[in-house]
Amino acid sequence: MGAPAPHVVTQLLQLASSGDARATDELLPMVYSELKQLARAHLANEAPGQTLNPTGLVHEAYLRLVGDGEVSWQSRGHFFGAAAIAMRRVLVDRARRVGSLKRGGDRRRVELPGDGDEGPQAKGADESTLLAMDELLDSLAAYDAEKANVVMLRFFAGLTLEQIAQATGRPHAKVRGDWIFARSWMHAELKRQGLA
Repeated sequence: MGAPAPHVVTQLLQLASSGDARATDELLPMVYSELKQLARAHLANEAPGQTLNPTGLVHEAYLRLVGDGEVSWQSRGHFFGAAAIAMRRVLVDRARRVGSLKRGGDRRRVELPGDGDEGPQAKGADESTLLAMDELLDSLAAYDAEKANVVMLRFFAGLTLEQIAQATGRPHAKVRGDWIFARSWMHAELKRQGLA
């Protein structure tokens, strides 16, 4: 069975946003493989002994997306952006529970995602890197939400710059410019904190 047509998913998203519980139930099977692919890309090279698998990450993120019954997605891109945020929250909450980053006690060098357009960039991220990236994203979002969204989709969802441009409906050149600026900004912030 192939991927559903984008307009079908968009129609279900609109129905789900208007409170149609049936549409919400129909949506998961249609987007499940894409969500699982995003989760798999992120978790592929994490530290050995992980207790969270791609299926678990997709289910936890989806529950956060539709759990309270109040959903409002304007488009397919908006939905996948919300899914990436939900995955980010699941991973960061899990990292906090693990408690691997003590305040200042075991600070480690943080590697920022790569500059290329070749694919997922969150490979091998451990709990301390996830927490550091989460804090950086919060700071960047306060400065420029669009640039933070590009980093979030790149790091947590594993999207290429081209995929981010398609998902957000923005020109590739603008997304790339945001990515370059955000990397520079985050690197400067990490240097300031002594983590780069």
